[in-house]
Amino acid sequence: MKSNRVLWALTVFNLGCLAYQAVPNQNAGAESEAPMLRGRGLEIVDDQGRLRAQITTAPANETFKMPDGTVGYPETVIFRLITPDGKPRVKLTTSVDGSGLMLLGESDTTHTILQADGKETSLKLRNDEATQKLLKP
Repeated sequence: MKSNRVLWALTVFNLGCLAYQAVPNQNAGAESEAPMLRGRGLEIVDDQGRLRAQITTAPANETFKMPDGTVGYPETVIFRLITPDGKPRVKLTTSVDGSGLMLLGESDTTHTILQADGKETSLKLRNDEATQKLLKP
């Protein structure tokens, strides 16, 4: 007789658990305000695991020599869009000195660079055959 009571109690408990699981969760809907995603960088990869987009922060480097002869650069945020073969073809950068947009063609020598650096702006267009045009206001 006592074992029947235990079996009935377990059956009622199991039915209660089943009913609880069957009732839809009221908190399953989307939140009105999405949470903030924070990190030091972001990388997006394709189905094969290849890097296709990247947002990073490059630390300042006081000793780096730039191609134009200037030395050093400030902390910079860089956004890159990358082709399946791993070549960045779109680059957007910003720092305290200004910002720039670089669009690369089939080769690295074919490019367009739109730049705002300090108090100056420029647009550089260059073809693969080394024909280039630099526009400044």
